[in-house]
Amino acid sequence: MIVLKSKREIEIIRANGRIVAQTLKIIGENIKPGIKTKELDRLAKEFIKQSQAQPAFFGYRGFPANICISINEEVVHGIPNERELKEGDIVSVDVGVFKNGYYADAAYTYTVGKVSPEALKLIEVTRSSLYKGIEACKVGANLFDISYVIQTYVEANGFQVVRELVGHGIGQNMHEEPQIPNYGNKGEGPILEEGMVLAIEPMVNQKTFEVKTKEDQWTVVTADGSLSAHFEHTVALTASGTEILTTL
Repeated sequence: MIVLKSKREIEIIRANGRIVAQTLKIIGENIKPGIKTKELDRLAKEFIKQSQAQPAFFGYRGFPANICISINEEVVHGIPNERELKEGDIVSVDVGVFKNGYYADAAYTYTVGKVSPEALKLIEVTRSSLYKGIEACKVGANLFDISYVIQTYVEANGFQVVRELVGHGIGQNMHEEPQIPNYGNKGEGPILEEGMVLAIEPMVNQKTFEVKTKEDQWTVVTADGSLSAHFEHTVALTASGTEILTTL
């Protein structure tokens, strides 16, 4: 069942979305060669707690950290640790916040110093595919119109969308209905309605769409070791249009 949110509920999620966006901004300012991923995790936790909010991922289904940090071939759910970032890495950071009974969620892929042209193209295509998906997300459209737009744009640029992982509804729970795949047929899926709040999140691989999970039972990586990028925003469908909630 898809839960529609009131204006008041969307206001709460918007406020939480700002905390998410500010957290990502702080992380972006601190990403540089030599910094440990656990230090970025600490900075995120510190800011989220200062904002009187909770890091949404900590303890979620047993996840052991406050944010997800996924490097190079890691797609999502990377666990921050002693690993140091190095020049040329690409780093996907996923941040979730819980406050006043509601969640907000967003992700961004950063570069560490100078990266390869192919890595830059992958990041740019993934970022653009998110905004194309958001453009397709409007009252009266079908859910899979979002999926179709993301998939066709990504594949036209020579990359592949991950098929095993999806975007999702969000609100009083981190993951709500509907699931939002990044591939699909135009004109299929539920009709989008005012009051829906969705986390749209293209995960794009350089070569194969296939993924596998590492021994830590969390970190998802590309099956062939090629690069992956991830961008995400929480958006609300309102009377005046579709609004990005996880922005400054």
